[in-house]
Amino acid sequence: MTHHLDFYFDCSSPWTYLAFEYAQQRLAKADVEICWKPILVGGVFNTINPSVYASREKPVVPKARYMRKDLQDWAAFVGLEIGWPEVFPVNSVKAMRGAFFALDQGCLVPYARAVFARYWTALEDISQDEVLALAVDAAGLERDAFFTAIASQPCKDRLRANTDELIARGGFGSPTLFLDGDDMYFGNDRIDLIAWRLEGGQAT
Repeated sequence: MTHHLDFYFDCSSPWTYLAFEYAQQRLAKADVEICWKPILVGGVFNTINPSVYASREKPVVPKARYMRKDLQDWAAFVGLEIGWPEVFPVNSVKAMRGAFFALDQGCLVPYARAVFARYWTALEDISQDEVLALAVDAAGLERDAFFTAIASQPCKDRLRANTDELIARGGFGSPTLFLDGDDMYFGNDRIDLIAWRLEGGQAT
């Protein structure tokens, strides 16, 4: 039986970048189909998880310091270069609408990878058209068609629908993954748990 993995993601999260790449590495030989689900994580936070904003306004300094160290450990483990953009958080709405255009063109992975890299490695502002255009070029997509698509109502509706769908399924951030229906996992560090499940592991 081929397993099914719904992967809800927003490119504005470094932990999602780690999960996006590590899932493809770790699950490459698994009998699982990944269904990429672009969302707008800000919409999730606004609706059900506003505590994220409070923690950003008044961070716990030792925890924030450790988070940066943890992020670099994970980046080294996965084989990525991740920095911290000057523009954070970023308005990722155009980038995530564009993910639907990339999906329809059969090149979601190259597109998302390019967006992640522009933001988290090149540290550029992916809310800007000129930066987003570089990701579009890297994915081999046509610029004019891309920018026409992301301004269209269908792209806007699909992004909202996926975001609402994640909330309805009990998700509260990015990345959130569902294995074979309602078996939910949150965070880049859950990919190994998913692999264990696919290999026959069962919770006690």
